[in-house]
Amino acid sequence: MSPKDQSTLATGQAPRLEIRNLTRHFGDRTVVNGVSLTIQPGQVTCLLGPSGCGKSTTLRMIAGVDMQDSGEIYVDGELICDTVFRIPPERRQIGLMFQDFALFPHMSVADNVAFGLTGQKAEKRARVEELLEKVGLLWAIDEAPHQLSGGEQQRVALARALAPRPRIMLMDEPFSGLDNRLRDGIRDETLALLKEEDTAVLLVTHEPEEALRMADEVALMRDGNIVQQGSPYNIYNAPVDRDAMAFFSDINIIRGKSNGALTDTPFGQFLTPGCAEGAAVEIVIRPQHLHLDFDRAGQGPAPTKVRGQAAAGVVERARFMGNESLVEFRMEHDGSLLKATVPNVFIPKPGTRLWLTLRRDRCFVFPVK
Repeated sequence: MSPKDQSTLATGQAPRLEIRNLTRHFGDRTVVNGVSLTIQPGQVTCLLGPSGCGKSTTLRMIAGVDMQDSGEIYVDGELICDTVFRIPPERRQIGLMFQDFALFPHMSVADNVAFGLTGQKAEKRARVEELLEKVGLLWAIDEAPHQLSGGEQQRVALARALAPRPRIMLMDEPFSGLDNRLRDGIRDETLALLKEEDTAVLLVTHEPEEALRMADEVALMRDGNIVQQGSPYNIYNAPVDRDAMAFFSDINIIRGKSNGALTDTPFGQFLTPGCAEGAAVEIVIRPQHLHLDFDRAGQGPAPTKVRGQAAAGVVERARFMGNESLVEFRMEHDGSLLKATVPNVFIPKPGTRLWLTLRRDRCFVFPVK
């Protein structure tokens, strides 16, 4: 059974968007390497990765403004593009939103929203008014784009993209040009409207916070490949490798060598099954799961299953970050630098010796590549 048939069987309907093994080369360089995705109506999937990993190229191939070297694209189970057959971009019922909004400065807000509409004048006007009311901009229907704020212009761009009732919305870093104070509210409003319209959304971003906030599913991309795909919770809490974990947050790395499926560290032994004898391993933990141990000071009761044993470090720097403090420690056992976040205000002086424990259930063990 083909992947297309499997996805249809699993959901009872064909995915709104399905891309299969898309590949794109620029000269000798493979920019997109066999990327496959499915998105259902009303689902938001985020293509997340660093600049240059192939996210925008994937988006352009789906939109039809760039041609794949291999692979297929389906909409509602119907082939719209392979290397032989190709439906032109304007007939794909795919909406586009970009970082710069791309509003026409010589047109009114109403004319911008109505730009892609066909039909009678009254019908187009009704659709324009409906969408502008949904985005809270009916009052600006006759205004020029330059008379609106950046957030308002973004909502006009959203209304214009939704006006023709596209089955799929492709969004390429659409919120990066907005002020941080506006961004969260605009993102939430946009997401609510897209869900209401039952539009399948593919959002491209390099910001993990945006992906976690907006996406039903995240596809983490690196060097033209999707390296991990799943819900935001699973992507964050079950990273496939150290780089995937580091993309979402700061990390601490504790290095060791496997010895009989165990690795010795100053924080106790860790299970490292599947690692060859003597193989170098990395035990990775986020700063929020490293804790200060004021009671035991490295002595006290025996190690616990959750926290393990304590290890000593000397404070190098401490900074107040608002809701928490970030403290950096130079560890006594090997001179490595570890970071811990502490709730509220905690600013110990440099040179202060403290003991640390870690959440063993929040540690990830990866072999060194």
